[in-house]
Amino acid sequence: MEKNKPYLKELWDFLKVRKKWWLAPIIIMLILVGIIIIIGNNSVVSTFVYALF
Repeated sequence: MEKNKPYLKELWDFLKVRKKWWLAPIIIMLILVGIIIIIGNNSVVSTFVYALF
């Protein structure tokens, strides 16, 4: 087992080995919401992000 495995690779291996495919949509949505929050924090995009929620 690798000692410094990247987080996403470790997560992918977990989903593959344990057959927890139902977690994939949840993780994808969390990542997308995180990206929207980071981008929309202090930018012109923030007005469009507020319209989504």
